[in-house]
Amino acid sequence: MSTSATEPTYRLEQKRNITGTFPGPKSAALNERRAAVVAKGVASSVPVYVQDADGGIIQDVDGNSFIDLGSGIAVTSVGASDPAVVAAAQEQVARFTHTCFMVTPYEGYVAVAEKLAELTPGTHEKRTVLFNSGAEAVENAIKIARSATGRQAVVAFDHAYHGRTNLTMGLTAKAMPYKTGFGPFASEIYRMPMSYPFREENPEITGTEAAERAILAIEKQIGADQLAALLIEPIQGEGGFIVPAEGFLPRLAAWAKENGIVFIADEVQSGFCRTGEWFAVNHEGVVPDIMTMAKGIAGGMPLSAVTGRADLLDAVHPGGLGGTYGGNPVACASALAVIETMIEQDLAGRARRIEELTVPRLQETAEKTGVIGEVRGRGAMLAIELVKPGSKAPNAEAAKAIAAACLAEGVIILTCGTYGNVIRLLPPLVISDELLSDGLDVLEAAIRAQA
Repeated sequence: MSTSATEPTYRLEQKRNITGTFPGPKSAALNERRAAVVAKGVASSVPVYVQDADGGIIQDVDGNSFIDLGSGIAVTSVGASDPAVVAAAQEQVARFTHTCFMVTPYEGYVAVAEKLAELTPGTHEKRTVLFNSGAEAVENAIKIARSATGRQAVVAFDHAYHGRTNLTMGLTAKAMPYKTGFGPFASEIYRMPMSYPFREENPEITGTEAAERAILAIEKQIGADQLAALLIEPIQGEGGFIVPAEGFLPRLAAWAKENGIVFIADEVQSGFCRTGEWFAVNHEGVVPDIMTMAKGIAGGMPLSAVTGRADLLDAVHPGGLGGTYGGNPVACASALAVIETMIEQDLAGRARRIEELTVPRLQETAEKTGVIGEVRGRGAMLAIELVKPGSKAPNAEAAKAIAAACLAEGVIILTCGTYGNVIRLLPPLVISDELLSDGLDVLEAAIRAQA
């Protein structure tokens, strides 16, 4: 962290502590209650129930303390109970919890939009509309692009994940568990090849060349003049934390601009300091026409945003955008506190520090074990892709076993990837060096056990 940044404060002891077997009796009892009333389609990867969380620690109802290397899937970047966020939410709750911005508006919504205009890339005039989830943001970004261009076709990419609504399931690439049995999906969605350096058939292909491959396919299969939007995650999330080769994003953005196509950056998982910049597109100087955001925006309160060129968002007729809970006042208050915390604690710099501490250790482990095909990512959005020794064949079994071994030692990690063989690391940006190091010790031991 920079010397001028303030340091995070913690309520809970920042230490891993497993008091007994788990799930313990209280978690087991809660699981029985859950089975009786919660749909089986809602799955949880960790079999314990949380009673408290702070900094980089999650404490369960039986008193076990786990190191959190998942942040609720990149949501609790400032920690799960940041004092500023708690205070802002409490103050707003005491005044009013809801009025619906479409009925009686309030300052918080406007203030969040002002902050997003400042923080998102580009100096052009911008507009923002707020929603509740990443999927809502993506779906509305597509609505805006179609309304503004008068076109219908939308391009998404291999390995993409954009949500669970009908339209966003169609945009998502992976069938199981996200799409299987839920069709038919929205029409006029086309999928193009992604730049996936580790799995390219031609390892010498550049990012620009990979972009040209996609552009050629678009022009032949759809026609640029029919395309409303090109939608892409600057670093793919659920698909495996895939970082496209340098030049891929800038070339696609330039081609979109040349052809009047709305370039939408889905920063739902990669945004808000996660990659060491406020947004992942900043790493290559890409300025999207529209950006979608959620997850880390409000410290765990449900909020998402679509921010983009004023002419695009203002092309939608009055009443065409909105929703009952979109931009809820408590969520807006939390978002403003989150942004202030990120600035005061230089959490973008902290994400870079996490990368500096983590990547060399993982690379050394990769060299010693032979089960890691690639270590990749940026900032505190890092991944290891597991392979069968001596090949690039995906090793989903190893990823599952490593996650289970880490949990047994009190470390929560998440898996992902089209092939289920990627371990993703998303620690809270406020995690201490000592706690991160302890979590990495456990992870490395679990990886070595698979070698």
